[in-house]
Amino acid sequence: MKEKIINKAADLFITLGFKSVTMDDIANEMGISKKTIYAHFSNKTDLVKDVTSTLMCDISEGIDGICALNNNPIEELYEIKKFVLLQLKDSKSSPQYQLQKYYPQIFASLHKKQFEMMRECTVSNLTRGIEQGLYRDNISVDLISRLYFIGVSNLKDESLFPLQTYPKEQLMEDYLEYHLRGIVTKEGLQTLKKFIKNK
Repeated sequence: MKEKIINKAADLFITLGFKSVTMDDIANEMGISKKTIYAHFSNKTDLVKDVTSTLMCDISEGIDGICALNNNPIEELYEIKKFVLLQLKDSKSSPQYQLQKYYPQIFASLHKKQFEMMRECTVSNLTRGIEQGLYRDNISVDLISRLYFIGVSNLKDESLFPLQTYPKEQLMEDYLEYHLRGIVTKEGLQTLKKFIKNK
């Protein structure tokens, strides 16, 4: 039952936001009593912590699976983007903004874990890209991995990128192209153009 509650809460939190969804909403959606939820979680903060941790693990495992395929590094980034968009579904609110505002400690812990996970993945991607002649060999792998994380993290900030003006999918597409154009070689640019043409 605990897993079912986490899955349902995750769906609702991503779609409607962490603040907007109440324990009553989750109980009603599942057709159970609030008492059943409180048998597994002492309060909403507890539930939010478990939901974000589960989402983080799911996304991390999915990205690890894509990286394990050892695809062309440019293709790998496009596959990761596609996977992450699928996980975020069609959120009508800004779950990250609400998490940051109403659950700052959970957000800070999650942000740190995201950085560690994403940095490892990005460093590996950049290193392989350089080895394969797709990325320039004079880039600073450490600096670029950090800049890429900052960029991806801030794309979710709706005060900077309002959804009405910057639809999520297009924004991520444009940012990925921007990132890659700054680091590709001539050969890498040919590969990148294929993905831009096919999008």
